[in-house]
Amino acid sequence: MKQKVVLAFSGGLDTTYCLFDLVNKGYEVHSVFVNAGGISDEEIYSLEKRAMQLGAYQHHTYDIKQDIWNDFVTPLIWSHARMNNEYPLLCSDRYMIVKKCLQLCNEMNTKLFAHGCTAMGNDQFRFDQTVKSSGDYEILAPIRDLQSHVSAVREYEIEVLSKAGIEVIGQHKVYSINENMLGVTISGGKIDAFQQPDVSSYLWVKQRKHWPQKPLSIKIGFDKGHAVSVDGKQLKGVDIIDKLNKKLGDYGIGRHIYTGDVSIGLKGRIVFECPAIDGLLTAHQALQDSVNSKFQNQFNHIVSARWGELVYNGYFHDPHKNDIEAYLKSSQSHVTGEVTLFSEGGNLTASAIDSDFIVLDNDSVYAQSATWSPADALGFIKLAGQATTLVNKVRRGQYNDK
Repeated sequence: MKQKVVLAFSGGLDTTYCLFDLVNKGYEVHSVFVNAGGISDEEIYSLEKRAMQLGAYQHHTYDIKQDIWNDFVTPLIWSHARMNNEYPLLCSDRYMIVKKCLQLCNEMNTKLFAHGCTAMGNDQFRFDQTVKSSGDYEILAPIRDLQSHVSAVREYEIEVLSKAGIEVIGQHKVYSINENMLGVTISGGKIDAFQQPDVSSYLWVKQRKHWPQKPLSIKIGFDKGHAVSVDGKQLKGVDIIDKLNKKLGDYGIGRHIYTGDVSIGLKGRIVFECPAIDGLLTAHQALQDSVNSKFQNQFNHIVSARWGELVYNGYFHDPHKNDIEAYLKSSQSHVTGEVTLFSEGGNLTASAIDSDFIVLDNDSVYAQSATWSPADALGFIKLAGQATTLVNKVRRGQYNDK
């Protein structure tokens, strides 16, 4: 009797090879496409058709967009986390993908789970650590195994599949592309070589020559830190993401080139596009900075760095992450209001903020008027700076009479 294995299947080069390889090794392969967004119904159908043609015993499709919004996007917005202050952790759908695949493993009474990660990147850690945190499963990773005896892995995969009469999508011959509701990441080709990426690498974000002439102004509403509306219309989180990806992407918002430090010691360079995430982070930070206290806003940077580090590096299920999110949720109690985003193309600013909780003193306006006297200000400067003044006097020798 064939062993059942659940394969996380995206339809790209690596998971296509995985499915082909596992079938040839005699496994009963149950391919799973977990819809994390960024894909049409036609493409989803094509993936199912492709999986069955490759020899899958059965293909399964699950929708996790709401799970991504609840479990990742919401705390991401609260924290404003960006790895190295650049990359907003677009890879985090992996955790929900594994969760769905393991649920199927349990339903089918199998401990075998397979993925298409290589031995070079962070995704292998995200997949494997999530599996290990979830139970006693066995992990199969055909692409990672290839690297023990093949030097040019992608070329080898393409050659093997081509000899078997399996078509490789043209774009994937040059680039490795990952799309979900959060954005799209592109690697390979000139990107890996630290050269100017080709025009064909523009996927969600339009080039300058295609930007609309009319400036963009769009309002995003928040209720206790949760994004709830666009231009006054109440929307579900997933719909907000879809709307902002289109509107902001049309104006060239959200395209970046990022070089990151992979957990195992390599440099990884990618192009990524995330119009909606850029918009939500810009709007939320403008509102939060206006309504929260100085100490809350200062501490947010510390919390953000740790939360981002845990999520990026694979520790999504560590209890420490839950502790941090409890604080983040508490800090959102008054982050309610509307933020207007403005763009003439290529960049984005939070141009206006409307909230009942903006920390304002009607009698004191910065650089214009104040409720304290010049003498109060001088006293404050003297006392607040006393320690620094004193240490400098001592080190200049003014108090070193002996």
